[in-house]
Amino acid sequence: MNVSFILILLLFGAIATYFAGDKLAKTVALVFSLASAVFSVYILNLHQAGINPSFISQWITNPNVFIALQVDGLSLAMLLLTTFLTTIIIFSSFGNQYNNSKTFYALVLFMSFAMIGTFLSADAFLYYIFWELALIPIYFIALVWGNGDVEERKRAIIKFFIFTLAGSLFMLVAFIYLFQKAGSLMLSDLYAVRLTSQEQFWIFLAFFLAYAIKIPIFPFHTWQANTYQKAPAVGTMLLSGIMLKMGLYSVIRWQLPIAPIAAKTYMNIFIALSVVGVVYGSIVALKQRNLKKLLAYSSLAHVGLIAAGAYSLSVDGLRGAVLQMIAHGFVVVGLFFAAEVIERRFQTQEIAEMGGIRIQDSKFASLFMIVMLASVALPSTFNFVGEFTLLYSLYNVNIWFAIIAGTTIILGAVYMLNMFKNVMLGDKDSRVFAVVTTQEIIVFVVIIAVLLFFGMYPKPISDLVTPPLQEIVGRINRL
Repeated sequence: MNVSFILILLLFGAIATYFAGDKLAKTVALVFSLASAVFSVYILNLHQAGINPSFISQWITNPNVFIALQVDGLSLAMLLLTTFLTTIIIFSSFGNQYNNSKTFYALVLFMSFAMIGTFLSADAFLYYIFWELALIPIYFIALVWGNGDVEERKRAIIKFFIFTLAGSLFMLVAFIYLFQKAGSLMLSDLYAVRLTSQEQFWIFLAFFLAYAIKIPIFPFHTWQANTYQKAPAVGTMLLSGIMLKMGLYSVIRWQLPIAPIAAKTYMNIFIALSVVGVVYGSIVALKQRNLKKLLAYSSLAHVGLIAAGAYSLSVDGLRGAVLQMIAHGFVVVGLFFAAEVIERRFQTQEIAEMGGIRIQDSKFASLFMIVMLASVALPSTFNFVGEFTLLYSLYNVNIWFAIIAGTTIILGAVYMLNMFKNVMLGDKDSRVFAVVTTQEIIVFVVIIAVLLFFGMYPKPISDLVTPPLQEIVGRINRL
C-alpha cells in the first residue's frame, strides 16, 4: 500500500460526507479524518522500518508531468500535523450547527486532501495544482459560513483570495522558467539544475512572494486579521493551524534548495523582514479589542519567528522552524477554539463584553490558561522548545536578530496575560456562561496533552525531521 491511499481516502471521504446528508455529515467526516490520522501513523511506522511508501506514476507525457508523492521525515511531520489537526478541528465543530452541513464538512475534508497533496508532492506541476486546490474550499467555507456583516465578510474573503492567488502566479512563472532550464518538473531534477546568481535571485523572489503572502510575512499580511475574524471557527483553525504551514514548508522544501545562492546572499534581508513581523504583530496585538483579531496578530508574530529561523539556513534553524510549526498548529487551534467556546455562549468576539468567566466555570478557565501559557512559550511546553531553538539559530547569525525577535516572548506575555485577565477574570457577568461540555473538554485535553508531552520529550519529532533537513542544508552549503 503506497502513500497515495491517504489522498484517495480523504477524497472519497469528502464525497461520502456530501452524500451522507446533513444529519450524518459531521459523523462521516470525523470517521474519515480519524482514518486518515491512523493511516498517517501507519505510514510513519513504515518509514521508520526503512520502507519507502512513496508513489510515482507518469500523468502527462508531453511535457513530462508525474503524479509523484514523496515521503521523508519532513513531509511526514506535515502529514501527521494535518491529519491529526483536521480530526481535532472537525470534532471541535460538533457544538455548532451549520446550514447545509454536508457541503461544509465535505469542503473541510477536501481542503485536508489538497493540503496533504501539497506536502507530499514531488512534481512541481502537481504541487502547484494542490496548492491552488487548497484555496477553493477555504474560500467557500469562510464566505458562506463566516460571521459578521455579509458585505464586510465578502470584502475580507475576496481580498484574501486575490492576494493568495496573485502570489501563486509568481510561483507558477518560476516553475515555467525552471522547466525550460531543467526539462523536467520533478523536484529532484529542479534541485540539480544549475542557475546563475541572477536567475536564482528572480526565482527566489518569485517563490518569496507566493510564500510570504500565504504565511504571511510582513508586509504581506494585510489580508490575515480580517479573514481570521470573519471566517467561522473551523475556517480560522484550518487557516492558522495548517494552511499557513504550506508556505513555511515550501520555503524549506522548494525555495531554499532550488535557489541556495540567493538564499545565502540575501539571508539577512529576509530574516530582517521576518523579525520586523515578529515585533509588528506583537505591538498590534497589544492594541486589539477583538479576541480573534488579537489571536490573528499573535499568530503573525509567531510565524514571523518561524520564517526567520528557516531563513537562517542552519540545521538548528530549520529544525526549530519545523518544531515550532507543529507546536504553533496545536496552540493556535486551541486558542481559536477557546474563542469559539466563548462566542457560543456570549455571542461576541469583543473583549470588553467578556469577563467573569472563571467564577462561572473554573474548569474552562484552567484549560484556557494552559493553552495560553503554552502560547507564550512557558518552559515544559512544546512552544518553548521551538522558540528556544529558533532564537539560538538567530543568535548564531546575528545577536541582534535574536534580541529583537526575543521581544515576542515579553510582548507575547503582556498581551496574552492582559487578554486572559479581561476575558476570564473579574466580577461575574450578568450573562450565564454554561460550563464546558465533555466534547469541548476532550478537544482541550488532547491539545494540551500534545503540547506538554512534546514540550518535555520532543526527540521523536526532532529525530524524524533532522535527516532531510541536514540534506537540505548540506545542499545549500555545497553551492
